[in-house]
Amino acid sequence: MNKIGTNVLLCCLGMMASLGQDDSIVQSKPQAPQAIIYFYTDDIGYGDLGCYGAKLIPTPNVDRLAEQGLRFTNAHSTTSVCTPSRYAVMTGEYPWRKKGVHILPGDAKMIVPVAKDRMSLPSMMQQAGYKTCAIGKWHLGLGDGNIDWNKLITPGLKEVGFDESFIMAATADRVPCVYIRNGRVENLDPNDPIEVSYKNNFPGEPTGKENPELLRVHPSVGHNGTIVDGISRIGFMRGGKSALWKDGDLADTLIAEAERFIEANRQTPFFLYFATNDIHVPRDPHNRFLGKSGCGIRGDAAVQMDDCLRRLMETLKANGLEDKTLIVFSSDNGPVVDDGYADGAHRDLNGHKPAGMLRGGKCSVFEGGTRVPFIVWWPGQVKPGISAAMVSQMDLARSLAVLLGQQVPEGAFPDSQNVLPALLGQSDEGRECLVEQGIGDKCLALILGNWKYIPPQSLRKAQRAKFPEGMLFNLEEDLAEKKNLIDQHPERAKTMKNALQKIQENPGLNVSPID
Repeated sequence: MNKIGTNVLLCCLGMMASLGQDDSIVQSKPQAPQAIIYFYTDDIGYGDLGCYGAKLIPTPNVDRLAEQGLRFTNAHSTTSVCTPSRYAVMTGEYPWRKKGVHILPGDAKMIVPVAKDRMSLPSMMQQAGYKTCAIGKWHLGLGDGNIDWNKLITPGLKEVGFDESFIMAATADRVPCVYIRNGRVENLDPNDPIEVSYKNNFPGEPTGKENPELLRVHPSVGHNGTIVDGISRIGFMRGGKSALWKDGDLADTLIAEAERFIEANRQTPFFLYFATNDIHVPRDPHNRFLGKSGCGIRGDAAVQMDDCLRRLMETLKANGLEDKTLIVFSSDNGPVVDDGYADGAHRDLNGHKPAGMLRGGKCSVFEGGTRVPFIVWWPGQVKPGISAAMVSQMDLARSLAVLLGQQVPEGAFPDSQNVLPALLGQSDEGRECLVEQGIGDKCLALILGNWKYIPPQSLRKAQRAKFPEGMLFNLEEDLAEKKNLIDQHPERAKTMKNALQKIQENPGLNVSPID
């Protein structure tokens, strides 16, 4: 192989089963923690937290977690939108490999394989002896494509590997606006059955489009379907009045469920997937958080999220679990300011930059889309500090499997890599390559070492016209992706283009840079 400073070594590792089980590179593998919590926030950007440079949003509890734990500066969701990135966490697989993994409506068929067919993150935790629970935003579909919301919904989270669940089916801006506990709608009156449609409204039901006078929060674009709690949503529903949530109480309701689960299982090993809605639209934090940030309601919602972390940490301490718990804190994708509601978020930014110095945000293939906050906290086991190791959220599957000594069957977690030494702070080395995804299965980019290549088809029309060969950035020198170097390094771009194609064709392919 000719060394041109841009070559890569392609090492096909098949399904990477041997890599996933190789824990020899872990300097000192600690005993398994009694509790593992994935605190998964929604739409929190790289610049939205104090520990990542935010000045106008007070997040003392996240900042404390970062100070006591390991804060990553090169951590990524796989995708810059929610459903695909969550799919990758559950399956350890790039979401663009599976047809139909995109932003789902609230009545979509479940896209996560059931555990009997393929191991998932929660079913692996069950195999390791952990009680598993999912609380909060799900947005990975439910049922088999024809959901009856008035009966037990199956397949659901139980079939994926969660012993317990208390979830929102999709997002707060999509119907149905109800909680679902263990496959059944909570507080549903059987005499007032729920009906949901993403095609047509139900006769006589008010909508944001037809009845704006009923709204307390108005849409800026779309989001003009059924009105719930004075806010119009995407989609249509009727019935289920006793089961509808109050937006201002969402965070309190979800964290109370987390507190209940922790207290009930304080003597049992457990895995808690806690997925907040805060900062995702519609932004309607509880009144006690209004005005608590210096950048409007979006910042206030982030303060509310931070308070949820405070309550979770206090619950762990009260139940003697503070030193027995591994917490991973992250966000599903980069930030967005106006995401469909006229809530004054742009007007009130007051100089705040949700993505920090990064270019792009939610839906983008630039770094602001997938480079997200990522903190690992485990007292006495994770060395506090800051890590520049490249890791992806989908790596949690294989890394935790190694930590817990679990065998991963062939075909499971195909794109997940064991980065446990990096997560524990024992190594500065993480992934060597990562495919980033914007919105759409073909909107991909490749990070290889310190370099990033964006093919022309992943660019917007105007960008593609200006840069017909695509874009190439040296992220070590230009993290903001301001200087396109593709004309100076055409061979490097060509090699990375070929590497991206090889990864697309081969699940589990690892690509190593050679300089």
